[in-house]
Amino acid sequence: MSTFKMKAIQVHQYGGPETLQFEQEVTRPEPAKGEVLVRIQYAGAIPLDWKIRNGWLQDVFVKSLPYTPGTAMAGIVESVGEGVEDFQLGDRVFGNVKGSYAEFGIAPAQDLVHMPDGLSFEEAATIKGGAEAAWKALFTEGELESGQTVLIHAAAGGVGQYAVQLAKWKGAHVIATASGSNVDFVSSLGADQVIDYKTAAFEELVRNVDLVVETVGGDNEDRSWGVLKRGGKLVSLTQLPSRDKAEQYGVTAKFNSKFPTSEDLTIIAKLMADGTLRSEVDSIFPLRDADQAHAKSEARRGRGRILLDVRSM
Repeated sequence: MSTFKMKAIQVHQYGGPETLQFEQEVTRPEPAKGEVLVRIQYAGAIPLDWKIRNGWLQDVFVKSLPYTPGTAMAGIVESVGEGVEDFQLGDRVFGNVKGSYAEFGIAPAQDLVHMPDGLSFEEAATIKGGAEAAWKALFTEGELESGQTVLIHAAAGGVGQYAVQLAKWKGAHVIATASGSNVDFVSSLGADQVIDYKTAAFEELVRNVDLVVETVGGDNEDRSWGVLKRGGKLVSLTQLPSRDKAEQYGVTAKFNSKFPTSEDLTIIAKLMADGTLRSEVDSIFPLRDADQAHAKSEARRGRGRILLDVRSM
């Protein structure tokens, strides 16, 4: 058992943002065989984190209370467990750790990716749960090809902004939805057509698309089926899409069955490092203000990603 201590956010009971407690004497984990200990620089505050904190996903993500929230992060290798050969002390890495809202986190070696030169820790921390989710929806699940047409919902959000850019990089025609205040921003990302969902019904303006990237759910998904061409695909990032609707419209519907490979993540990182893929960060909070980061994320009014600066307590 480790005797080293660290600062971390702890959740002792499910509930609202106020359940995120900043603590200074949490036992630091140590890497077992095949694991890596990472000194975290930035952690991503993503919607999955507060959905778990609210207690909505207890059957899917089983937690022993108290627990340290978060997975997405970028940091520096502190030590490695037995059998780890791909990483060494001082390597800059990004990926998923168990409990990223902390000074240190543990990850299986296969869950980490080396950061290329030119990529900042802030940028790298936006890949998991952001650019990675966009890549998954477009290519791993959506199988988008050059010349095809894609409709991307909530295109100014933490996933949508990357989906627009990656789809254009692939050579697709991009139609996006966003609120009026974000229309110019989404256009600047490269979207060919941006629909202000507050003033226009996208289903009346869009037809025969090859792929819908659905990041909103509910009524938005219901209205999306009719814009697809026969044989098209709908990829949902929020809920299991309706099989009945997919059959009715003659399309394929997918949800979280495949994930990007380490090679895919390396491509994403290089695209960010060379400036091809731009990362919009809405706000950065010090670790002790994780409750404020969650409140901002839950309000769903931001543009881009929300990060925790773990170096700034």
